[in-house]
Amino acid sequence: MKVESIVTPLGPAELAARTASVVDAAAVAGRALGLDVRAPVVLHDVFSVVVHLAPAPVVARVPVVMAPGHDIAAQLVRQQRELDVVAWLAARGVPVVAPSPGVPRAPVRQGERSMTFWELVEVAADHAPYAATDSAVTAELHAALRDHPTAALPFLSPVTRSVPSGLAFLAAHPGLLAPADLDRARREWAVLEPVLSSHERFAAAFPHASVQTLHGDAPSYNVIRTTSGLRFADFEDVTLGPIEWDLAGCTPEDAHGYDAAADRLGLCPHDPEVLRVMNTARMLQVVTAFALVPQLPLLASGLPPALDAWRAMPFAGGLG
Repeated sequence: MKVESIVTPLGPAELAARTASVVDAAAVAGRALGLDVRAPVVLHDVFSVVVHLAPAPVVARVPVVMAPGHDIAAQLVRQQRELDVVAWLAARGVPVVAPSPGVPRAPVRQGERSMTFWELVEVAADHAPYAATDSAVTAELHAALRDHPTAALPFLSPVTRSVPSGLAFLAAHPGLLAPADLDRARREWAVLEPVLSSHERFAAAFPHASVQTLHGDAPSYNVIRTTSGLRFADFEDVTLGPIEWDLAGCTPEDAHGYDAAADRLGLCPHDPEVLRVMNTARMLQVVTAFALVPQLPLLASGLPPALDAWRAMPFAGGLG
């Protein structure tokens, strides 16, 4: 199904049917890879459906929300990038949820879905999805990623991939975002896009910024508390960018904690001016996520507080 055809938010029955079809697709794909799949269990169901292919010690992650204007071919490329970076980290002993060793390290297409396969970890009793941990762990991840080769990585893809297509979808489907908000979002992107659209343009504007491989999506929140300790997870947005992108939206206390850990690890501290720009870009990414409401209706109640916070921010009329 094309994203552009999903305009009316999916109802409970449609969402349940989507989850069931994804579980079936993951089970079929797992069996085709030789896995013993008899009792699949859904572990998580938001932007992706995460399925334990029980009794095999393998977890399938199947995205069910796709940015407007993107297709399964682009998704397969993105998934392979994630698998490669996480495997690189795992090989160096970094605590990550690693690709499953029992299947080829590649995304699998099953019908209209594509999926990746991961090791099953034993989740600790105190784990809670998206619960933040100390910002020092972001510095630790950055230290681990500092030497990762960046040639094949896109620059700031979480923004450049989603914001333009999100703005176009919102303009074509009135009612998802108020016209005044859409107008402001377009004007802010007109300011940000010339600087964020490429590494070269960003470097010209911020020549002293620390640019490297990043997690791409708030790594201090994307951790799993396991019985053997914290593990980094969900590298779907892995990208090349300034370290401040992984800190976007953090509190001053979090930024201080990052800097203290960075100093201990031999990294540069964050740049407040770059962080200001990344905060603006992150909020714009959140605002354009209203384009995803038809695919994920729970965003309709989750996004308004962030929208109110964005409205209260000064307009990003310049980068200086």
